[in-house]
Amino acid sequence: MQNFLFIVGLAVIAANLPFLSEKVFFFVMPKSGKKAFIFRLCELLLLYVFVGVFAYWLESRLSPVHQQNWPFYASTLALFIVFAWPGFVWRYFWRKPGI
Repeated sequence: MQNFLFIVGLAVIAANLPFLSEKVFFFVMPKSGKKAFIFRLCELLLLYVFVGVFAYWLESRLSPVHQQNWPFYASTLALFIVFAWPGFVWRYFWRKPGI
C-alpha cells in the first residue's frame, strides 16, 4: 500500500511540473520568454513515461511484473492528465497575464 501511495504521489507531482516552469524540459529558456503549450504537452508525456518506467522498475523489484494491454495505458494516461488539472488551472486560469 505504501508503494502505491508513493507512486500516486509521484504521479501527481510529476503531472504538475510542466506548468510550474517556463524553461523547456527544465533546462532551456525559449527565445520568446514564454513556453508554448506544445512543449508543456511533450513534457507531460515524457514525465508520464518516466513515472511508468519507475513504477515498472519498482514492481519488478517486489514481485513478478503483470503484463498490461493498451486499456491499462490509456486509463493511466487519462488519470495522469487529470492529475495535471491543478497545474493547468494555475497556469492558464488563475494567474494574471504577464506573471
